[in-house]
Amino acid sequence: MHATLPLLKSTDFPALRRTALTTLQINLGYRCNQSCLHCHVNAGPGRTEEMTAETIDAVLAFLAASPTVSTLDLTGGAPELNPHFRRLVVAARKRGLRVIDRCNLTILEAPGHEDLAAFLAAQQVEIVASLPCYLAENVDQQRGAGTFEASIRGLQRLNALGYGKPGQTASKLALHLVYNPQGPALPPPQGALEVAYKAHLLDTFGIVFNQLFTLANMPIQRFGSTLISRGQFNAYMETLRGAHHADNLESVMCRSLISVDWQGYLYDCDFNQQLGMPLGATPGGLHIDQATAAALAGASIRVAGHCYGCTAGQGSSCGGALADASVAH
Repeated sequence: MHATLPLLKSTDFPALRRTALTTLQINLGYRCNQSCLHCHVNAGPGRTEEMTAETIDAVLAFLAASPTVSTLDLTGGAPELNPHFRRLVVAARKRGLRVIDRCNLTILEAPGHEDLAAFLAAQQVEIVASLPCYLAENVDQQRGAGTFEASIRGLQRLNALGYGKPGQTASKLALHLVYNPQGPALPPPQGALEVAYKAHLLDTFGIVFNQLFTLANMPIQRFGSTLISRGQFNAYMETLRGAHHADNLESVMCRSLISVDWQGYLYDCDFNQQLGMPLGATPGGLHIDQATAAALAGASIRVAGHCYGCTAGQGSSCGGALADASVAH
């Protein structure tokens, strides 16, 4: 795989500083039951890295010492494959935290996880599910043969449990979908695409969901390496830089979020984590058992060329577009 960090280090991206920390995003490991082309983590069935019980305890101690954190955002790989996933979810919900599970949908029918959907519903976990298109051919091309049909079955199962109904909030079985472009292009306007998704999925499969999040593909890990192999890396970076929208800087996720890797080390975002750009000046980075949310507030954020992926056009974050497409330019 081609390394992309050497191509991203030198940048004119504007300096950023963190505000109050409200979201703790945990990467529970790189093991996944899928190997998607756009995956910025390079996750797959052969990966063995996963967060230990001791590091889970450190995460819970951090939360106990950090009252400004109101959201726990769980990702991977497939985060549900971590054997401590359910313990962490239950503990966080008992603290009254909003818990987000970034679910690939196909995990809901993987062996040993048949009761996962019911568990998530019982804990009122908000689900953010990847569905990069509403057409089978496009989804299977990006995520593997048969993925679309399994994803549709997963969505229907979640709907049957009450997920995705109109008006649902984060504490009432919210179900959001995530769109990624098929290649080196910016996502289309989020609002119009959401309307199309909702109409097609309802009419064809009887599926409902709350919101669609459009995310730009990041020029790192598997996707970045593919761009280099195809000679498209520089052109894609020019696309991102050329579409930079300065107003999005106020809303980028790293200003209120910290990313934690499977070993417990801290990063300004999940993308910095995958590039090996840890938070803090200490060699190897800062561990979660050495920090609190209060101590991290106001700190500078490490930036590089990939950050343009979050500010291009409408902007892109873990919660979708940052700006109304009508004002993004």
